[in-house]
Amino acid sequence: MKFICLGYMDATKWDQMSEIECKKLMQACLAYDDELRRGKYFLGGEALQNIHNVVTLRYQNGKVTFTDDPYTETKEQLGSLLFLEARDLNHAIQLMSQHPGIRSGAFEIRPIDEDINARLTNPKT
Repeated sequence: MKFICLGYMDATKWDQMSEIECKKLMQACLAYDDELRRGKYFLGGEALQNIHNVVTLRYQNGKVTFTDDPYTETKEQLGSLLFLEARDLNHAIQLMSQHPGIRSGAFEIRPIDEDINARLTNPKT
């Protein structure tokens, strides 16, 4: 099964960390991502810029509007996307619970909807 793992970071914790602590955490996260690659569990991923560069689109009153702020007010911000291959949800939980990023935020793990994605990539089926 394929999963998307949304990595959330507590912005206040990040701001309180020293530059050395931030660098060590990032090195540990990247090293674990390499472990996932070696196990053929890592399918891809992206780090995101902080929420100061966010634009949110909404459909309101018959038109699209935008605001240059995050969708909700929260201490945690979405910081990364990781695509994971695992046997099932329990296996995905096991893999991501070992990720060093869990020490400074949260991971939301969602199964990818393979049926809808197949229609997106091949609309004639």
